[in-house]
Amino acid sequence: MQSKGIGHLFACIFVLLALTGTSRAGETQQKLVTESAIEQIVQRGTLRVGMDVFVPWAMKDKKGELIGFEIDVARQLAKDMGLKVEFVPTKWSGIIPSLIAGKFDVIIGGMTVTAERNMKINFTNPYYHTGQGLLASRKLTEGLALDDFNRPEITLAARLGSTAALAARERFPRATLRLFDDEPAAVQEVKNGRVHALVAGQPLPAHIAATAPETLKTYPDQLMKEPICFGIRKGDVDTLNFFNNWIEVVTSKGWIDERYRYWFTSTEWQALVQ
Repeated sequence: MQSKGIGHLFACIFVLLALTGTSRAGETQQKLVTESAIEQIVQRGTLRVGMDVFVPWAMKDKKGELIGFEIDVARQLAKDMGLKVEFVPTKWSGIIPSLIAGKFDVIIGGMTVTAERNMKINFTNPYYHTGQGLLASRKLTEGLALDDFNRPEITLAARLGSTAALAARERFPRATLRLFDDEPAAVQEVKNGRVHALVAGQPLPAHIAATAPETLKTYPDQLMKEPICFGIRKGDVDTLNFFNNWIEVVTSKGWIDERYRYWFTSTEWQALVQ
């Protein structure tokens, strides 16, 4: 009888512990849901997007309004969520710290995945890919093949904190590299003949070269192919799940490809900014 009583007591304790564990798991799950960026976005009614200005991902038209591939992506995402969108222009070199600090909910700005970045934030599945190209001064680079840029007397420009800068260092380690906070300033250095060339994500080199073919040129070689993803804060599986599913849906419908063709292979949009 005594052993049966002890057995019954242990069974009761086991049930209580199981119920307590289930209760705590439920509380933890509810806390994760409440703290998720998706939940906070919905409660706020506005999706806050971190981005930097560079052609043709994000730029201002003649009226001063933001347009571009990433702007279209962010607006469509907010529309599908039934929310407003707020763009938070941020210098590229500080965009990841700003995301971590909660100044916006997501980076939608042509960000490629690197191991260093992924140590700090999480990335969604890719929604398109890009490659790095070279925009060069015709006068300063006359007769030069791509491999000729890997010399100490060659000065290259790239945006600070970008994978273009990494591509420049990897492909042209002997060249002198100057870093700029934004690409327009770097492009101007090429135009003014103060650097030999700019390393930047396509199609910017091709598009800029086409505007002044007598003084600028681009090379057909792709220096690096990279996946482009949304960046979000770590530890938020609900937000990651939602964004991944949204990317899958709009990609399968062909919407991403249609917008990509408009902004990256056509020149129709250039009249909006000139």
